[in-house]
Amino acid sequence: MSRYLVTGCAGFIGSHLTKALLRRGDEVVGVDAFTDYYPRPAKESNLEGVREDANLSLVELDLSTAALEPLLEGVDGVFHLAAQPGVRGSFGDTFADYVRDNIIVTQRLFESVAAKGLRVVMASTSSVYGNAETYPTREDATPRPVSPYGVTKLACEALARTYGECFGLEAVLLRYFTVYGPRQRPDMAFARVIDALLAERRFTVYGTGEQSRDFTFVDDAVSATIAAMEAGSSRTTYNVGGGSETTLNDAIELCQKLAGTELDVINEATARGDVRRTGADTTLIRTELGWRPETPLARGLALQLEAARAAAGTI
Repeated sequence: MSRYLVTGCAGFIGSHLTKALLRRGDEVVGVDAFTDYYPRPAKESNLEGVREDANLSLVELDLSTAALEPLLEGVDGVFHLAAQPGVRGSFGDTFADYVRDNIIVTQRLFESVAAKGLRVVMASTSSVYGNAETYPTREDATPRPVSPYGVTKLACEALARTYGECFGLEAVLLRYFTVYGPRQRPDMAFARVIDALLAERRFTVYGTGEQSRDFTFVDDAVSATIAAMEAGSSRTTYNVGGGSETTLNDAIELCQKLAGTELDVINEATARGDVRRTGADTTLIRTELGWRPETPLARGLALQLEAARAAAGTI
């Protein structure tokens, strides 16, 4: 049994990771600030079934200001998933939130983790690539973020390398490609599509819908994250992609078939910071960690739809 600190434990991926670690018998110190990026009750419900687990110590605090050393006592490793998410919301005055919750929090955490000699796995994002020059995109591609959010996550990656060089920080970086599944953040595309289908509401597509994404089921992202802690090479960046690159239009059509309902779709202008395409070359993580995605898109979407129906009481 190991003891891990999980930052952002009540978020989408963080809650799935927390539950997976507890199922293995590990102890988890879970930290979340319960920011207002989306409603608190949604985050609270993410931890249903484990809040009373004796192996979970849930701590609510702001990592940008709180003392971090007490959180690391007796910890064997750190999963750093806490962040201010979202591409569209990172423009304008709210950029200050992204600087605080992404860059400042990460720098403070790295200071404390390096002093303790602990290993950290940090969640990054395919947003650092922007509109990449080649597809599928390898980890050594030149980063070209087209959103302030992507810029802050790239800065966090640079901090990991800096603290590795200067203080010996043992950090493994994961670039997640469009993670989806049960409890997905309500602002993300599949959550919005399924919500509109269940409520029989109109759905807005920003752009033509021909933009494509490499969709990754959350359980696959979690297994990659745990594998990175156990066997990932320090100071290495790994792509985590599901191998299910699909256009938004095709994904919506698949959701409609699964739900047995048609959507009234309208198109509006392409959103700022939206890239045309993402596609992960996962050769490195497959070769070094033996990881590969297990969930095809149709199966993953069926599971997300089933969970949404259960939450809405429509089953």
